[in-house]
Amino acid sequence: MKKQDKIVKLYTGDEILISRLKQELEVAGINPMIKDGFKQGLAAGYGEGVPSAIDLFVVESELQKAQEILKAITEE
Repeated sequence: MKKQDKIVKLYTGDEILISRLKQELEVAGINPMIKDGFKQGLAAGYGEGVPSAIDLFVVESELQKAQEILKAITEE
C-alpha cells in the first residue's frame, strides 16, 4: 500500500460472506480491512451498528481486482 492510496469500501454484508470474501481476497494478494461496528461497540461497552452489517475495505488501487472477486463469489 502506497502512502497516497485511498481506502474504499468494497462491500457490506453478514459475517459468513465477509469471511469468505476476505479469504479469497487474501489468496489473491489483497489485504482487506474489516470494520464490525457492532462487535467493536460491544467490546467498548455500548451497542453500535447492526450485527449483520460488517464493512470490508480495500485500497483503491486494488479495487477493480477485488470487485471481480466479489462478483464471482456473489454470482455462485
